[in-house]
Amino acid sequence: MSKIMTDFSKILEKAKEIESKVKESQEKIKSIKVDGSSGGGNVKVTLNGDGEIISLFISDDLFREDKSILEDLIIAAHNNAKNNLKSKTSDELSKVTGGFGLPGFKWPL
Repeated sequence: MSKIMTDFSKILEKAKEIESKVKESQEKIKSIKVDGSSGGGNVKVTLNGDGEIISLFISDDLFREDKSILEDLIIAAHNNAKNNLKSKTSDELSKVTGGFGLPGFKWPL
C-alpha cells in the first residue's frame, strides 16, 4: 500500500472509532438532567438530554405577579437550562473526540 492509502486507512479507522464513541456518548447524553432557574430561584426548570422539560417549579409568590413577569421568568429559566444542557453536551462530546473537532457536527438542540 502506498503511504497515502495507509494514511487514509488510519483516518478511516479513527473516524469509525470516533463514530462509535459518539453514538455511545449520545446515549449518555439522553440520560443527562440539567437545571435552570430564574427570578432568584423562584422558577426552576429541569430538562432531559433531549431538551424536554421534565420538571417545572414555580414559587407560589409569583402568582401574585403580573402574568407577563411569570411568562418571562419561565422562558429565562428554560433558556438557562438549555444553555447548561449545551455545555454538558459539548463536554461529553469533547471527551469522546479528545478535542478533535468534527466539522459540521452539532448536537440538535
